[in-house]
Amino acid sequence: MALKDHVLVLPLPASRERIASAQDYALCRRIMQGASKNYSFASRFLPRAKRPHVEALYALMRVGDDRVDVSHTSFPSPYAAIEDWERTYWHAFEVGDSPDPVMRAFLDTAFTFGIPPETMAAYFRAMKEDLTIHRFPSFADLWHYMEGSAIPVGRAMTYILGVRPPYHVNDALPAADSLAVAMQLSNFWRDIWQDWNDLGRIYIPLEDMERFGYTPIDLAERRINRSWRDLLEFEFERTENYYERARSGITMLASGRWGVMTGLEVYRAILPAIRRNGYDVFHRRVGTSTVHKLLLMVKAGWQVLTPARRI
Repeated sequence: MALKDHVLVLPLPASRERIASAQDYALCRRIMQGASKNYSFASRFLPRAKRPHVEALYALMRVGDDRVDVSHTSFPSPYAAIEDWERTYWHAFEVGDSPDPVMRAFLDTAFTFGIPPETMAAYFRAMKEDLTIHRFPSFADLWHYMEGSAIPVGRAMTYILGVRPPYHVNDALPAADSLAVAMQLSNFWRDIWQDWNDLGRIYIPLEDMERFGYTPIDLAERRINRSWRDLLEFEFERTENYYERARSGITMLASGRWGVMTGLEVYRAILPAIRRNGYDVFHRRVGTSTVHKLLLMVKAGWQVLTPARRI
């Protein structure tokens, strides 16, 4: 039976040699900084000791994403590229080491914080689906995809940051799931044109487009009308609901509450930015200025210090 068919329990010896080097973690940091300004900004407000592990988690998933979309030329196909990354993952847990620096950093992180290996199983499934599934008939179908593409991030982050008594990690996972989904939905709405124009993907559920009378042809023609605005507002409200569900779990974290709340506020800010841009996601990708991010950081800190006001 393959290793990935098992539920593994990681040994956590009191003293062990580190699997990854400082150079391995430095590579993960460069990958994250080069790929995500928002994630990199929010990570600055996490405890210094936890940042390399968050960077290792991000890099693990970024490498897989890129193998599907942009960096698979050394493989026969994108599918072969992501399958190779999956085999590398499971083999690393099987032997306790890896020749790949990103995988070594994540393996070291998983051993350090007890992240179950099966946490990432759905991620590899979702990356393979990205190659063949370019439309989502319903939100339930989109949720199934996000169970692999987003939720493993939130769950692994929960293990890395830990939870404080009297909570158990399982108490915090529902809120972590909600935050991961909310952040990915925000990215979907920001990147609608890029996903369609570059990759041929539509992450807006087709049932929602039909409900508001907006078609893929309208999307291809970059049509901004009442139907489009109503459709996006519907998706924004759904996304906001997930952000609200996420807030309660942040108080359970043993560390990194400021950084996680900052991440929530920075990604949530994508929604009003799209509104201010007249719902035009076709001609200019919305962003958040450094000054605005700093204001959101202060807001996040206030919410963490005075949780009764918001959570």
